[in-house]
Parts: sequence; C-alpha cells; structure tokens
Amino acid sequence: MSPVGKDSPELHTFHSRFCLLNETGFSLIELLAVLLLIGLSSIIVLPSIDRVLQERDVRRSARELAAVARSLRYRALSNGTVERLIFNPAENSYQVYPDKTAVLSAESKITGIDGGEPVGEGLRQFLFFPNGSVLAGEIGLSGREGSPVYFIRFDPLTGKVAVLQGNRQ
Repeated sequence: MSPVGKDSPELHTFHSRFCLLNETGFSLIELLAVLLLIGLSSIIVLPSIDRVLQERDVRRSARELAAVARSLRYRALSNGTVERLIFNPAENSYQVYPDKTAVLSAESKITGIDGGEPVGEGLRQFLFFPNGSVLAGEIGLSGREGSPVYFIRFDPLTGKVAVLQGNRQ
C-alpha cells in the first residue's frame, strides 16, 4: 500500500478529476456570460414589476377614494347633514367640501364620472344625505393605457360604496 500524502498519485488523480487544480477562479468569458444573463433577465422582469407597482397605486387610490366616500356617508348619517364630495377631473382631484382637497397620484387618473350633478365648469358633485342615500353615480380611475380600470360606484338607495375592477357592468 502506498502512502497517501501530498504528492501521492492517487490524490493527484482525485484532484485533477474533481477539483480542477489548474483553475483558480472564473474566466472573464464566464463572468461576462453571467452578467449578460442577469442583464437580459432584468430587461424582461423590470417592466412587469413597474406595471404591477402602477396597478397597485391605482387600486390604492380607488380604495382611498371609496373610504372617503364611506366616511362622508357616515358623517351625513351621524350629523344629520348633507355632505358633498366634489370631483375635478381636469386637476385629477377631489374635494371633501368644505374641509380639504386631495390630488390623486401621478399614476392614477380620473377617466370618467357618470352621475352626480354638475357644479361649475367641469366639476361634479355627489351628495350624501342624512337618511343614508347618495346621488347615484360612478367614478372611473385608471393608470396607463392597458392597465385595469377601477370603478367606485354609489348605490342611490342604500348609499353603499363599492370598488369594482374591470369593465362597466
């Protein structure tokens, strides 16, 4: 039996087959290939991530707007007063009369308003009554072209505020 040491033939054969003694790292071509793969995958993935983030922003804006409308309905019921929610599509904003004005994010756009009543030039308002009802209508929010549209609907009899995604139904 031959001794197994640093210079033994068995150890040398094992190292040359499995450990690749002659290579001390990665070659430049291998590193460039990995960088190329990372670059190509980021080109494919980043637009999808951007689209998802933009859709999330539109959905968040729709939910926030619905929360404001529900709050106004509750305030009308509890205070016994008529509450107003005024939309200005030209400025991409809404106003909780008379308290505050909120501008939607740059990613979210008011794409349409059906119902409510006109007030001034280009403005529409929705009234929330003390009996829990509201002026019927629908506000559409969307992002870039091709992104989903969210609708905030006001049920005239029950005063229910619903957020729906997709086409009008």
